[in-house]
Amino acid sequence: MVQIKPVNPWTWQDAFGYSQAMEVSGGGRVLFCAGQTSVDGDGKPLHAGDMTKQIGQALENLDTVLKQAGMTFANVVRLNYYVTDIAAFFNVGGEAMARLGGAKPPGTLLGVAALFHPDIVVEIEATAVA
Repeated sequence: MVQIKPVNPWTWQDAFGYSQAMEVSGGGRVLFCAGQTSVDGDGKPLHAGDMTKQIGQALENLDTVLKQAGMTFANVVRLNYYVTDIAAFFNVGGEAMARLGGAKPPGTLLGVAALFHPDIVVEIEATAVA
């Protein structure tokens, strides 16, 4: 049975909703997810330029991928965020990240010049274990 334990030598990261590390033991499967964005089932961009809605849609799409593999956000041990506007992410990211249901996987936030489409402002990639 997989056991996932947060490793947090400090507490400051709690305000940002993530952990410094995750210790995984007993895992048999690892799922490496492609970056998820705000697109519909046909890959067409949704919510042009709206950081809050795009985070929500990207997480909804990630949830769909996880479910297809028999996993949930509780299995996620790493999230990486690629955003075109870091300040906008910090302004709305907390409320949008509530979708994670209390999961606080470690991750990296990167500011990038552009993503795959000019209307897309956030991409989220994940690693999960079961």
